[in-house]
Amino acid sequence: MATTEHDQNTGDSGADATPRAAGGRARGRIAATISLLGELLITAGLVLALFVAYSLWWTNVIADRQENHEAATVRKHWAQAPKDVPPGKLDTKDGIGFLHVPAMGKGYELLVKRGTSVPVLNQGVAGYYVSPEKSAMPWDTTGNFTIAAHRDGHGAKFHNIDKIKKGDAIVFETRDTWYIYKVYDVLDQTSKFNVHVIDQVPKESGKKKPGRYITLTTCTPVYTSLYRYVVWGELVGTQKVDAKRTPPAALGG
Repeated sequence: MATTEHDQNTGDSGADATPRAAGGRARGRIAATISLLGELLITAGLVLALFVAYSLWWTNVIADRQENHEAATVRKHWAQAPKDVPPGKLDTKDGIGFLHVPAMGKGYELLVKRGTSVPVLNQGVAGYYVSPEKSAMPWDTTGNFTIAAHRDGHGAKFHNIDKIKKGDAIVFETRDTWYIYKVYDVLDQTSKFNVHVIDQVPKESGKKKPGRYITLTTCTPVYTSLYRYVVWGELVGTQKVDAKRTPPAALGG
């Protein structure tokens, strides 16, 4: 039988249709894959954003509430404590006193508790060191009162530590005494493994003899824990707490 021109054209179209259809299906699969990948990236981005919000905002909210509650508990205990109980006897899990640092904000006040473990600092408080070098207490005749707190998240209580300058006041409040320190040195970056910054005689700050010192430590740069930021102060005076708890002149009292 003879093949007509119409039959030839029809045959050619059928032969071309199969590869075109296959190419269309391949492009469809690629488009679907790209679409799925895009959706996964968007989802991952949202999850990451939520995690950042949780880490840097919501943990602050929770920690602030907890610290406020515990601070109120400590002050209540102080009000009920016998007058003749020395500060050391109040060194309980509830906290030993309050750190005041005007350079870190108006009315800045922070409860200090025992230890610098993550569970302690996550309560939105500062903690005094029990290791690798045990902290002295402010009422000790000599030693270094060494303190740590989070710089970001979980209250971010030392977020503004970089605002502290030489000559600034740091005040620690116990039930019956205000301990007034003056900042004499700042180390804006050191290894997080450098434990000598909390030595009882902080030689890295230039001191060579026992004294009554205070050391504040936290992470740096902000939003990281690569290094440590350190502030050193030395006791310049004390003031007995009166019935109205009038703050010392260093705090505007």
